[in-house]
Amino acid sequence: MKAFILEKYGPPEVLQMAEVEKPAPAADEALVKVLAVSVNPADWRSMRAKPFFSRATLGLLRPKHRIPGVDIAGRVEAVGSGVTQFKPGDGVYANLLDHGSGGFAEYVSVPVEVMALKPANLSFEEAAAVPMAGVTALQGLRHHGEIQPGQRVLINGAAGGIGTFAVQIAKSYGSEVTGVTSTRNIDLVGSLGADHVVDYTRTDFFGSGRRYDLILDTIGNLSIRDLRRALTEGGKAAVVGFSSVAKLISVSLRGGKTSPKCRRT
Repeated sequence: MKAFILEKYGPPEVLQMAEVEKPAPAADEALVKVLAVSVNPADWRSMRAKPFFSRATLGLLRPKHRIPGVDIAGRVEAVGSGVTQFKPGDGVYANLLDHGSGGFAEYVSVPVEVMALKPANLSFEEAAAVPMAGVTALQGLRHHGEIQPGQRVLINGAAGGIGTFAVQIAKSYGSEVTGVTSTRNIDLVGSLGADHVVDYTRTDFFGSGRRYDLILDTIGNLSIRDLRRALTEGGKAAVVGFSSVAKLISVSLRGGKTSPKCRRT
C-alpha cells in the first residue's frame, strides 16, 4: 500500500510517498481503508518535533512512528478475532494519537477502543475532522471546566478547529457564549450559535471589565493574569493550546494555585 513516510524531523518536504506493507489487525483491532484524514496542529508539531522536549515521547533522534496522521475516517475491511462490535463495510472514524498514528496511508489498523461508527449524516471528510478537535473541546469544557447551564462562557479562538466545536458544545449546555475571533470570522462564529462575538483586533475584551464563569483558551496566548482578571470568583479557565513554551510552562506551573483556577488540558 502507499503511505507518507517520515524518516526525519523537519518541514512538510521531509514527508515521502512510499510503498509499505499493508498492516494486519490484531485481535482487538480493525483494518480500516482510509477515505479521509484531517491535519491537526499535533501532526505538524510531531513532524517538526517542536517543542524539543516532545522528543521524549516522539523519538529523540528520529521519529518513533514512521507514518503520521492521527484523525481518520474510512471503511472497515477486516476485523481481529476478538472484535464483535464492528464488521467489514462499516463506516468508522477514529483518533490514533496514543496508538502510533499511521493515518496518512491507504490502510491502518485501529484499536476498536478509539474507533466509533460514523454517523450517517456526516461525510467521511466531515467525520475525519471530529475526533481530536471535538474531544479536546469536550474535555476542556466538561471534564476540566465542569461547565454548568446558565454560565457565562468565553471561547478564545472560537473560529479554530477546537473553538468551533466548543461554541456549539457550550450552547448545548445552555450557556451564554462569547466567542473571540478575528474580523473575517465574525459571521462564522455567530452562525455557530455564539451569543456575543468579539473581534480581538478591534476590542480589548479583557479591558471591558466583563467576567466569565468559564474560559476555554484554545490558542494559549493569554497570560495567567489576563485569565484570572476575566474570571468570576470561583471561575475556571481551561487552556488547550499554547503559542509558546513560556506560556505552556506558565500555565502548568502557576495555574490552579489560587481561585479563580486555570488548568491546562
